[in-house]
Amino acid sequence: MKALRTFVLTGLLVMASFAVAAKAWAFCGFYVAKADAKLYNQASQVAIAHHDKRTVITMANDFQGDVKDFAVVVPVPVVLKKEQVRVAEAKIIDRLDAFSAPRLVEYFDEDPCDPAYDRNVMPAPTSPSAGAARESSPRRSNMGVTVEAKFTVGEYDILILSAKESDGLETWLIQNGYKIPRGARDLLRPYIRQNLKFFVAKVNLKEFDKAGFANLRPLQISYESPRFMLPIRLGMVNAKAAQDLIVYLLTPNGQAEVTNYRTVKVPSNTEIPTFVKAEFSDFYKSMFQTSYTREGRNVAFLEYAWNMANCDPCSADPLNPEELKQAGVFWLPDPQADAISPQPGPVFRRRPVRSGVFITRLHVRYTRDKFPEDLVFQETNNQEQFQGRYVMRHPFLEKPTCARGENYRRSLPRRFEQEAQTLARLTNWNIQDIRKKLPQMELSRRSWWPSWLGWGDY
Repeated sequence: MKALRTFVLTGLLVMASFAVAAKAWAFCGFYVAKADAKLYNQASQVAIAHHDKRTVITMANDFQGDVKDFAVVVPVPVVLKKEQVRVAEAKIIDRLDAFSAPRLVEYFDEDPCDPAYDRNVMPAPTSPSAGAARESSPRRSNMGVTVEAKFTVGEYDILILSAKESDGLETWLIQNGYKIPRGARDLLRPYIRQNLKFFVAKVNLKEFDKAGFANLRPLQISYESPRFMLPIRLGMVNAKAAQDLIVYLLTPNGQAEVTNYRTVKVPSNTEIPTFVKAEFSDFYKSMFQTSYTREGRNVAFLEYAWNMANCDPCSADPLNPEELKQAGVFWLPDPQADAISPQPGPVFRRRPVRSGVFITRLHVRYTRDKFPEDLVFQETNNQEQFQGRYVMRHPFLEKPTCARGENYRRSLPRRFEQEAQTLARLTNWNIQDIRKKLPQMELSRRSWWPSWLGWGDY
């Protein structure tokens, strides 16, 4: 089953208002949690660096099991040579994930009776503006399959195949020891009709043992072609549940867009109750599923779009030039002159520095009936920045010492209710269960709490 998983994976194969002037914030805040790919047990990750007609694809492997059962089949537009295939470091995918993951940020209300309160009021948060030699198969029958190239890269044995019939290709792969699921022929057929080739990899056990790796490393391929796309239909072979795919698109001038499906921004920049800090993973998974259902289950979700030169807030430092190169970025002519200076912790810049690399993070949850086509992308010059960002604002809970402080306290029940309603709308969680976790349960036990608030009737 895990071998099927690998074939499937890489099958390429959302503000409270106050009766008083309330504290607001700049866009940054303090990053406290993120919704990375580890939230999903079966999420494949692919990084694509693309400019003009050149594409570099890095496919992450999370294969678990006997490595002899590993198999990956990837439709590609050209016959790849050995120098166009390399083994990448797994940490590059992890870095892209950490940098671009949707995030939870927190703020702390100041004492409304503090004279510094007015001086610190800032604009409310808003989203930022907008060739190897040919050879015949050595088997007794080639079944219409031609081995266009054959070589070993790292711990992988690679074949580049062409085929005339999908059933012949399926049979050939199985007879040659590739652990792929039967029934793949229907999904292989369109690629054969488009005259695409097939990048096929399995583990060279001798090389794997010699290297002593604990896990399989990502495979990275590069080629020149006018096609800027990601084959996902093979990921639907025998799939009984929806598949999650996270794509990191790296381009030089702005966002990369999906051209053949709607792209929808995940709900973002919303205030949610403070208890979500301990339940952020559950929150994000529920929020994503709710949005996925509401949008008809056939859209690509934009989770992050940002110039790689900075971040706000930073859930991880931007990738440095060497890391970008490892991720497939090939258009930075002088890494020293165009160096990116990572800055730890929250960073806020009103005029982001251009790094020459823009990252677009898309999250696709797909099934065979809702995604009949592969993902097709295009480069744009759109530098609008976006992130899945969720705001948690801690109330000031000390006893008020001025009239404004009492007005602030009076406004809190409404604010808490608004946060609860927002959370229920985003996640479909039961509103009564949410209310039980709100801060008023603590406040109601404070003997000094003004009785005129009618708190017990809340």
